[in-house]
Amino acid sequence: MNALNKQRTTPVTAELEIDWESAYRELLPKIYHYFCLRIGDRLEAEDLTAATFERAWRNRNRFRNDIGAFSNWLFGIARHVAVSHFREHKPTLPLEDYNRQDTSRPTEESAAENEEFKQLASRLALLPEREREIFSLKYGAQFTNRTIAGVLHISESNVGTILHRIVKQLRKDLEVEP
Repeated sequence: MNALNKQRTTPVTAELEIDWESAYRELLPKIYHYFCLRIGDRLEAEDLTAATFERAWRNRNRFRNDIGAFSNWLFGIARHVAVSHFREHKPTLPLEDYNRQDTSRPTEESAAENEEFKQLASRLALLPEREREIFSLKYGAQFTNRTIAGVLHISESNVGTILHRIVKQLRKDLEVEP
């Protein structure tokens, strides 16, 4: 059993023991991928991931295990960080021009991955906000449909239907591109 899913029997008023090292190791990739899909820029996603963990650490005394799981609380912070980012950085350029190149692995494989990521990011940017959020939570954060439904206060079947439509449309759009 990992450190994030342990049953806590301490009262809410008591200081909760969170294994931050385990939480960081387990949730960092999920939060990073969430931001990659939401923002469309890998370097910016790294900064926002760091900001999320920093904000969580500063507000660690506000986590209440009687309300929900630690991972849900942390993703709530990530969602607020994303909203703040969009308020401050309304892109005025097309997403293709806005993205910075990832130069950490200058190989043919990374160039192909970067191109595929750019294509996906540009398509995601065209989706309505709610659909981008659902897609990012599912494929970036790797949340289950049930968890997404709980976070967004919609039905689980609605999440599944929306995801199906998004994936179907993305496949159609990406197959058309040369």
